[in-house]
Amino acid sequence: MATAERTGPQTHEVFNQATALEDYNSFDADRVLREALQREGAGWAEEKARELGAITGSAQTIRWGFEANEKKPELRTHDRYGHRIDEVEFDSSWHELMRIGIDHGLHAAPWREPGPGAHVARAAMFVLLMQAEAGVGCPISMTYSGIPALRKQPELAEEWESRFLSLDYDERSLPADRKRGALCGMAMTEKQGGSDVRANTTTATPLNGGGAGAEYELVGHKWFCSAPMCDAFLVLAQTDSGLSCFLMPRWTPDGERNRFQIQRLKDKLGNRSNASSELEFRGAWARMVGEEGRGVPTIIEMVNHTRLDCTIGSATGMRAGVAQALNHVSQRSAFGKELIDQPLMRNVLADLCVESEAATISAMRLARAYDESQSAASSASARPGESDMDPSSLPRPGAAGNAPEDAAHFKRLANAVLKYWTSKRAPWHAVECLECLGGNGYVEESGMPRLYREAPLSSIWEGSGNVQCLDVLRAMVKDPASVEAFFAEVMEGAGAEPKLDAYVAELRAEIPGDIETIEARARRIVERMALALQASLLVRYGDEAVADAFCASRLSGDWGNAFGTLPAGTDFGRVIERHMPVS
Repeated sequence: MATAERTGPQTHEVFNQATALEDYNSFDADRVLREALQREGAGWAEEKARELGAITGSAQTIRWGFEANEKKPELRTHDRYGHRIDEVEFDSSWHELMRIGIDHGLHAAPWREPGPGAHVARAAMFVLLMQAEAGVGCPISMTYSGIPALRKQPELAEEWESRFLSLDYDERSLPADRKRGALCGMAMTEKQGGSDVRANTTTATPLNGGGAGAEYELVGHKWFCSAPMCDAFLVLAQTDSGLSCFLMPRWTPDGERNRFQIQRLKDKLGNRSNASSELEFRGAWARMVGEEGRGVPTIIEMVNHTRLDCTIGSATGMRAGVAQALNHVSQRSAFGKELIDQPLMRNVLADLCVESEAATISAMRLARAYDESQSAASSASARPGESDMDPSSLPRPGAAGNAPEDAAHFKRLANAVLKYWTSKRAPWHAVECLECLGGNGYVEESGMPRLYREAPLSSIWEGSGNVQCLDVLRAMVKDPASVEAFFAEVMEGAGAEPKLDAYVAELRAEIPGDIETIEARARRIVERMALALQASLLVRYGDEAVADAFCASRLSGDWGNAFGTLPAGTDFGRVIERHMPVS
């Protein structure tokens, strides 16, 4: 009686609600990722990935992801006594997630232990961590990507590389030589230029003669600098010889705080656990990396690797969305059937699975290209923001068999193609996955709004969609072998699927096509290149039902404009079962 008086009568019983997807192994649950790890040359890392999958799929790690977003980083510009400190404070959940990533070498493994499959293994484990929380991927990605750029200046690499490759996560704000490990950031974008970094106005004045490796003083600003708590940053600034690259540490060699200030943290749509900031350089101390006036070709070594991570990140979001959608619909009924058995819902689910598999397989294939070309540095690297190609020199692809595939050339083109396309597909994919949960998916505690807000970021980071498309056109001009290498890879699937053969023939005829309109048509061309590559990879490596569904829809002239428009004859059950997160 006392209980009834306190709470009132019971109004209803809670039923027909899904249980949370947690305390499972996110690696074991991802058949597509497991297969790709083996196929792309990193089978030796399976147990490492399985160990990480158990951690990232645990209820505790998933909770940390929620908490890191709810308790956003805060900027402390001054200490209690009025001294300028410019430090960012993070919740303990952020540090726990960072520690997981650093402990497992996601920032360093391919450089610590280079060899076959090193980048593939790292890519697979990066997928697992970012499903728990994507924000920590930024500092981890930049530290991983900074190594090849830093090696342009051997004496700086000798000083800093061991710090960046350490497996000890040390969140303390101290000079790097007093820490167990360090993180590397990047600052390129300014207010007036955006992607056009050659419009940057930050200046670098030599302190001891100037030139590669010399000391400089930086004056200016950066409009976007993510992860400003890093221990050092690769930045761009103007010298007498043009835009140059510099390593700017948080602390100077004499143990003083460097002279740059964090003006504010950005209030962003998503990626909220990761601090993004505006910086002012007030005579900041830095050292030049690489040749003076060649800042973009130097830092592009970093940008290319972070672009790879953008592709991996988009694939990660798709997998996370599919896992949540399938978990929900397999436990909820409507109109007399479980949602997963409703014919139209099965079409939607299968379509989402097809897109996710295509993204994962292509991202992992791209990671293998990094393994195969790790020691190669392309002299025809892209320069973000330029639009100075000569369209008349665009090559018309010849027969795929005329030249052997070269990994560096393939990577050069596929990097931009896949970064563009997977990033464009991710937001559409996220919102459809959210809808599978109905009203529950629109509520923050489901995690789906966070996934939806995160999805557009990969398209903006490291060059927007237009920059990627112009990069593809530029690669065709400056590195014609990249076109042959790309189509050689695509044609590995020749003969197995007539739809693919016909699609590729039309695409090859379209390059260059009408020279006067080539730049305006760049998005169409790059989209078709991405679909051709993904179709070829699925035909060779994907499940037969998935490959059939992809080719019948994406390569068709009447492809529907929304997910859930696969042909009626698709083997929905086989596709869905392949992607279920739990048995």
